[in-house]
Amino acid sequence: MDNMRRFVTVNDYNLFNQHETLHPLVTVIDMSKAAPRNVSNMYYGLYTVFLKEVKCGDLRYGRATYDYQEGTLVFIAPGQVVSVENSGEMYQPKGYALAFHPDLIHGTSLGRHIQEYSFFSYQSNEALHLSERERRIVLDCFSKIEYELEHAIDKHSRRLIVSNIEMLLNYCIRFYDRQFITRENVHKGTLEWFEHLLNEYFGTDKPQTIGLPSVGWCASQLNLSASYFGDLIKKETGKTAQEYIQEKVIDVAKERIFDQSKSVSEIAYELGFKYPQHFTRLFKQRVGQSPNEYRMLN
Repeated sequence: MDNMRRFVTVNDYNLFNQHETLHPLVTVIDMSKAAPRNVSNMYYGLYTVFLKEVKCGDLRYGRATYDYQEGTLVFIAPGQVVSVENSGEMYQPKGYALAFHPDLIHGTSLGRHIQEYSFFSYQSNEALHLSERERRIVLDCFSKIEYELEHAIDKHSRRLIVSNIEMLLNYCIRFYDRQFITRENVHKGTLEWFEHLLNEYFGTDKPQTIGLPSVGWCASQLNLSASYFGDLIKKETGKTAQEYIQEKVIDVAKERIFDQSKSVSEIAYELGFKYPQHFTRLFKQRVGQSPNEYRMLN
């Protein structure tokens, strides 16, 4: 039996939260006015931004607990399922939710750039922790959107609503940049774990059995989403996680190329390449010489 709650339309979500539908494609909800509910699994067909008014000491970031108390923002993209352990207890949600259907932003600047807001692919334990000042800015954005929803729909409504959502998301990019900086020590630990993970990976036969390590695989080993992990590595190193992995591959390859008992093809297979020519191409791009040239000239 399917016990998952499904929110495919804005009206679905409003009904669940006892909130009037003022616009078919977007809503802002004061969650404290919704009825208490049991925890459950929920499928979202909507973009949703939660401002959760809860303490966060029990949430975990990789191997460390959060240390922010002022409130959190959690982002959900269409097609995601929010899973919650079902203890059977009733609880009263608190905070605010902005939910909008993808149709709202089709053909707009936000619609063309929505994929750039990578935090919609973060896990809930990678939430954005707000200072009180940041929280007021978020609430102000919500208030402006709510004002437009309470205003009679006219030719300006969609543009103003979408522009305010876009402003909110742009502020969130800034706030995440701040969070990456204020959590620098935790992030350095993650970078160290990443380096250790790659060293360990290439010290085993995993490349031959699994292939080259992907960003997604590395992120999962560190208990992070691929998007958050990628953004974190980019901000820490200036390189994408994929570039970081490729650099590690080249470093290991340079060491192994001097083993004259192995052909370049054998080394490529050892490193996890399915086709040796892919290894040769990457090596030449990164080093400026083919593997054989590097072997002969060094």
